[in-house]
Amino acid sequence: MKQPRRILIVRPDRIGDVIMATPLIRTLRQTYPEAFIAALVRPHTAPLLQHNPRLDRILVDDFEGADRGRKGFRRKVRELRKLKFDTALMLLPTERHTWMTFLAGIRTRVSVGTRPYHVLTFTRTVSRNKYIPLRHEADYCMDLGRVVGADSDNLDAELFLTNEEEQHMREALQSMGWNLEQPLATVFPETGGSAPGWAVGSWADFVARILEERDDVFVLVDVVPGREQVRAAFQTIDSPRMLLSPGTSDLREVMAMIAASTVVVSASTGPMHMAAALKIPTVTQFCPLPACSPRLWGPRGNLAKIVLPPDGYCREKCPGDPHVCSFEGGIGLDEMLSAVVEVLDELDVRERNRINEA
Repeated sequence: MKQPRRILIVRPDRIGDVIMATPLIRTLRQTYPEAFIAALVRPHTAPLLQHNPRLDRILVDDFEGADRGRKGFRRKVRELRKLKFDTALMLLPTERHTWMTFLAGIRTRVSVGTRPYHVLTFTRTVSRNKYIPLRHEADYCMDLGRVVGADSDNLDAELFLTNEEEQHMREALQSMGWNLEQPLATVFPETGGSAPGWAVGSWADFVARILEERDDVFVLVDVVPGREQVRAAFQTIDSPRMLLSPGTSDLREVMAMIAASTVVVSASTGPMHMAAALKIPTVTQFCPLPACSPRLWGPRGNLAKIVLPPDGYCREKCPGDPHVCSFEGGIGLDEMLSAVVEVLDELDVRERNRINEA
């Protein structure tokens, strides 16, 4: 196969999915340092890839908005054709992007699975073999790179913030009352239906317990804009170390908030992936079912504690859809609190060792 010179990575998916593509992007850059490399993503995930030094261009396909319909499709085909890509790696199999890259004249096209539109467009595919054996999502993404000669065992994700973004957020959190010398546990209490996780009331009880039992920890709770009922659940917690984010849909601000944290506590959703990519410790609630398993979606490259329900819980109490499971009776406050304390204690040990070695 001829060495690729202009590579397009297509990942029109969610936050975690795009982050899981960053090890592949890094490996492509390392393998082909002179290549032109671009990523095509949805508008709401594009900020994740800003300032990524491995990329030459970030392209956006707003197929539910400005780029919808035949007119928008033709416009994106023309855009890709002008950039003269010779290779397209489509990490999410979609008919739209299979035809788009075909009509854009991209010679080498690789996707996942075998669909009729792959056959019609002569697209090469890789199989996930029904997820047997179950591997990490970043490794499945790397399979497409392997087809074009790019391979690595380093599956750690990465995101990039500027110093200005990090400093601005630290100043903002300080103005909200955070003592920068004290640990900051940032809690993301909602999943948006993308993964199992506690109900908001359980998260509020958990935050109250942390503040009660650890007088050195500040807790920041991130609330999605417009979710006033969620915000109200935490406003009843009376503590000067309880901080409520003003709410932002700006992913760069969320990334900076995570980067300022000592530990991020959440279900297995986008914030966990962002934290791992920023090398911030995480405590995460996970479902053991294969589609949600930490073997497939777990954080990599950071200090991470995974909290799972006990053996047999899913067999006895699974609601049939893991995305609506609240782990009621399966993951307790004590388990989550212990995991957070373990992370904080381990960080203390690491800091003492660092000082002693200096």
